[in-house]
Parts: sequence; C-alpha cells; structure tokens
Amino acid sequence: MPIENSDLYMFIVRDVSAILNRSAFAISIAKIKLFYDEEDTKIIMCFIVKKFELNMANNKKLVSFDLRGDFAFFKKPDYNDGVLFSYNMLHKPALLGILGAIIGLKGYERNGELPEYYLRLKDLPIGVEPLKKSHDRGSFQKTTVEYINTIGYANTDGNLLLGECMLIKPAYRCYLLLDMSCEDHERLFENLRDGKAEYIPYLGKNEFQAWWLDDYGESTFQEYVFEVAQANFGKYQVVTLINKPKVCIPDGAEEQNLGNNFNLFEIVFTFESYTYFETLPVGFNLVLFQYELRDFVLSNFILKSGNGLDGLYFLPDKKCYVQLH
Repeated sequence: MPIENSDLYMFIVRDVSAILNRSAFAISIAKIKLFYDEEDTKIIMCFIVKKFELNMANNKKLVSFDLRGDFAFFKKPDYNDGVLFSYNMLHKPALLGILGAIIGLKGYERNGELPEYYLRLKDLPIGVEPLKKSHDRGSFQKTTVEYINTIGYANTDGNLLLGECMLIKPAYRCYLLLDMSCEDHERLFENLRDGKAEYIPYLGKNEFQAWWLDDYGESTFQEYVFEVAQANFGKYQVVTLINKPKVCIPDGAEEQNLGNNFNLFEIVFTFESYTYFETLPVGFNLVLFQYELRDFVLSNFILKSGNGLDGLYFLPDKKCYVQLH
C-alpha cells in the first residue's frame, strides 16, 4: 500500500520463510518491522520500500549460466566464394533456440513461420558476456573446414564444395532476467539450476553440442542480487555486450565536443585495453523474414555516469554492470 505524502510503499509478508529462502531479494529496504500474529502463529514482516523499486520485488530473478563447446558456428546469412562465415558472439535468436531446447519447445517446422521457442521467449531480456581466457580482446580463435556436399538434389551440376569458418572453444556467460510468474521462465530457472535439458542444446549446428558445466562437472548456474542502474551509480565496467545506441550528430556541433558527448566510456588506455564491435541479430523482421540487426560493443573501459543506456543492471556482489535487451 502507498504511504501518503511520500515516495515509499509498505507491504506485509505473512510467511517470513518465503523471503528468507530467496537468495536474491532485489529491493532496497528502508525499514523492517517484525511482529507476532497470535491467530496465525506466524511472524509477520513489514517492509518499507522505495516506490520505484517495488516492481523488482516479487517475481524477477536475474540468473546466469555458462555455455561452452569445442566448436560453434552461428551462420551469417551472407557468404562469399563458397566460404560460410559465423558470427563471433552468441546472439539473441541463437540463445533463445538453446533455451527453447532446454525446456522442450519446438523449433522450425514450416517455411514462413517462426519457431515456437522464439514466439514464446522473444521478450525475455538477455545479456551475453564472453568468458575471460576464452577470447582475445573479443575475438575467438577460428578455423576453416572444407567439405564436399554430395547430396544429389543439392548438386544437379556436380558436387558442391563448401568451406565453413567456425569458432574454436567459445565460452559465454548468459544472463537472463526471468519473470517467475511465467511458466516458461519458471521451467528455465529449474532446468538451468538442476542441469537438465529436454533436448540436447548445440552451438549453431547439431554436431557442436553445448554444455553449462564447469571443468569439474559442477553447474555454472548463478543467481544474483541486482539493482536497476540509476544515473548516479558509480563508475563500473559493463561485462556484457552493449547494444550501442544510435547517435544523431546535430548540425553545427563542435568537433572537439563530439568525443565527450557521444562516448560511453572513460578512456584510460593500458596495454590490456580493447573495444570490440560487431553487428548482431536481435530478432526477426516479420515482413522480410530476415534477421533484425543492431550494433554491439564490448570493452573493458569503465562506463561513464549518465550514459543514457537502457537495460542496465548493477550486480553489487560482482561490482559490475550487465545490459539486458
């Protein structure tokens, strides 16, 4: 219930264990009051929370799991001279396919129709962080494999010679903002936590199986305490890919001010500094039935305060930002 003449809300929890058993209670608590209800013989907990944070309190869980494989191939829709190229980073449509396999959703069945997993999971906010030591300044090691397609119906004028440029030992940390009131999201939480999958997930091709256990066979699933990033948050690194905003430079803008006005980062160069750019799919254009593309950036520079980015979340335990889109 709202507290009159204030920006605070009050709500009462009649079963304290329901709160204490949550590993991520993602609100800032202004006041807590405990009192005993003799009729229900339960301790009642009264919280006073800030109004703008109330929507984060009940059903949202921010979790992550690590995906890795020996190889990956996220096919680009264009190719040249018989060589098929792969996106370097795991993109949203590919990740949604993996999540759909984990909870048993259907894939492509008919031409001109989007798969079930995409229709049911497309609004799930996700973020992708390439794991350290698996990439070199944002780029994974690659190799090209040549093969012959001898299937008769594909080669009316002879055998088809193709090459694929695939990724070697890619590894990604995938962040998800789950709404536990959604049945699909709840099943994702349970299967990821328990290391279960209805279908075998793979990284772009079914011979490139993916797994989310570490080198010792332990689950990489994590749940986080999180806060929606505000303009006055401290300066920290964004560990995920950043959806680079489009910038319109006004007429008459002074050249010396462009860097300060439109740069997201505090630029302090070291030998380890890097910034990596890639254009990646984020969904589908329903008219053309092709990928909808956006520009992304990955950097180990510190994010500026007041950067204006959407979808930023602060993880206090890791002291970093993640961006979910």
